[in-house]
Amino acid sequence: MFFNANPYFCNFSKILKMSKKYTITAALPYTNGPIHIGHLAGVYVPADIYSRYLRLKGNDVAFICGSDEHGVAIPMKAKKEGVSPQEVIDKYHGIIKKSFADFGISFDNYSRTSAEIHHKTASEFFKNLYEKGEFIEEVTEQLYDDEAKQFLADRFVTGTCPKCGNEEAYGDQCEQCGSSLNATDLINPKSTITGSKPVLKETRHWFLPLDKYEPFLRKWILEGHKKDWKPNVYGQVKSWIDEGLKPRAVTRDLDWGIPVPVEGAEGKVLYVWFDAPIGYISSTKEWAEREGKDWEPYWKDENTKLVHFIGKDNIVFHCIIFPSMLEAHGDYILPDNVPANEFLNLEGNKLSTSKNWAVWLHEYLEEFPEKQDVLRYVLTANAPETKDNDFTWKDFQSRNNSELVAIFGNFINRVVVLTNKYYDGVIPEPGAFSEEDQKTLEELKAAPGIIESSLERYRFREASQELMNVARLGNKYLADAEPWKLIKTDEERVKTIMFTALQIASALAVLSEPFLPFTATKLKRMLNQEGSLKWTDVASKEVLIPANHQVNKSELLFTKVEDADIQKQLDKLEATKKANEQANKSLEPIKDTITYEDFAKLDMRVGTIVEADKMPKAKKLLVLKVDTGLDTRTIVSGIAEHFKPEDIVGKKVTVLVNLAPRKLRGVESEGMILMTENAEGKLVFVNPDEADTPSGVTIN
Repeated sequence: MFFNANPYFCNFSKILKMSKKYTITAALPYTNGPIHIGHLAGVYVPADIYSRYLRLKGNDVAFICGSDEHGVAIPMKAKKEGVSPQEVIDKYHGIIKKSFADFGISFDNYSRTSAEIHHKTASEFFKNLYEKGEFIEEVTEQLYDDEAKQFLADRFVTGTCPKCGNEEAYGDQCEQCGSSLNATDLINPKSTITGSKPVLKETRHWFLPLDKYEPFLRKWILEGHKKDWKPNVYGQVKSWIDEGLKPRAVTRDLDWGIPVPVEGAEGKVLYVWFDAPIGYISSTKEWAEREGKDWEPYWKDENTKLVHFIGKDNIVFHCIIFPSMLEAHGDYILPDNVPANEFLNLEGNKLSTSKNWAVWLHEYLEEFPEKQDVLRYVLTANAPETKDNDFTWKDFQSRNNSELVAIFGNFINRVVVLTNKYYDGVIPEPGAFSEEDQKTLEELKAAPGIIESSLERYRFREASQELMNVARLGNKYLADAEPWKLIKTDEERVKTIMFTALQIASALAVLSEPFLPFTATKLKRMLNQEGSLKWTDVASKEVLIPANHQVNKSELLFTKVEDADIQKQLDKLEATKKANEQANKSLEPIKDTITYEDFAKLDMRVGTIVEADKMPKAKKLLVLKVDTGLDTRTIVSGIAEHFKPEDIVGKKVTVLVNLAPRKLRGVESEGMILMTENAEGKLVFVNPDEADTPSGVTIN
């Protein structure tokens, strides 16, 4: 068999009994910058694949997201850029929303937390819990930046983690050991706003007593989802619960966000991690209102399946804090699953927005136009589902050329080209099916169930390879049948072969849609079969594309990525790395003050290099003959790794001529040439601007 044996395939009947209504959420991206491939791989592509697959099966799906636009990072970004917070969120909301549309992320609604409907929904949610007495109101000491004159949000405090010693832990979480923290837990805390050491200052806040919900969380997750949640998610949640949960503040001292809707809370807003997940609910309301639907069944009907797609840094909020909020409210369903992914690295280094170590989506489309599906496929095939994974441009090129072009694209091109060549694009009537034909069609019918089993377990990497196996099935079938040879001797047999191959092509147009939506659209257009088939048809229908149906001309689904394209990306990253190194390089401190008389003792003159040779058995040294205008003298200089001898003969240089002679490797050096480093760390000569400045002129 061409497809992998799958022990879960026997559970297909269980899958069919699942809910028909789904609410799928994708983590709200923060609007203080554009999004990159790490976001796409970790959250949005898997969420989109799952949502598209569910729709193809005929389910009622609400795929929900929106921009997260509150929190202290927004006003700080605004201050830095000299604009208003509203201008910041409007700018990045537009960029992010366009990037998602460009990559085919098929949200049913993409909202924003600055919207009126969200402010109203979040305020009502808070008031519901407040009126039930679910909050603890306390005056506590919080970290305060005296220099910036503000209380510090968790992410604006860094310090040493008390549990693992990581010196760059945040005030809410240590990303090295995964521990959940409070800012006041940090050792040697530091404000990321001013760099100063914060002080403790009293302030009143409202807390959600997470310890109260420990029994609920233990039963719901540790007992109820032990077998069906991903080990990385379950393990983190278990660790936090076993450690003992503590009350968590749901309000903050800020002037940007949703005002706390109770008396005595002036100058305070809802904590961004309280209001952001409620954004899923408000976005659903916005969508339902626009579409004339009732939003409540998508959040309150126990037959609805709720799934959160997030990155691993958001696990605590989606698996402990938000479910506790929903449980406290009492009207809402809980997530059926939270299939969080790990992190994606780039060429061996952690993705970093601040260091520009990223592949930005808007830039990718400028450099690889119409290759959205290539990136979607590569990120899925290499998704960080159970551990951090690495994106490399060489792997990107290899998967495009050896899989998408050579397997998927090659099969479709052969089928459509031959159909047009032999039958003017009209699908032929098949004759009797051979044993090989029947075996191939049976494998094709099994394909949806196999892919589906992977998707229902959130194994998108596995599912993408099962999809590619369908294209492999088609390639193998054609290669074995060789219709281009058989056409000369048995035209009737070729009709059956081509009919069978076209069934595989038609199936690929359906099965590829969740993974490769732009490709699926092109393929359906080629087959002249747009919108006619559903996911289940591939397994249940005897004929997917009928005889006498007219197909269109072939067009290439994928094109090769050349070495030059990849080298350009590697060069771009190398330039970024050098720029970061230079930016991080600390300048030499100023030396002790000298008098003018000290400086006057230096005799610096313009010189000309007249000879240059490598010092024998020395990697870094060049032996130079320099015309100083007064004499020609020997100077030994440690510049051999930066310059070839023949390239610097005739070069004007600045020479310190009254430096005491010194022997280096047996050669007496009579002076020093002035050098410095450029931004890339390469030595450059400190020399006169005017090329015709004569040797021997004194530099004052």
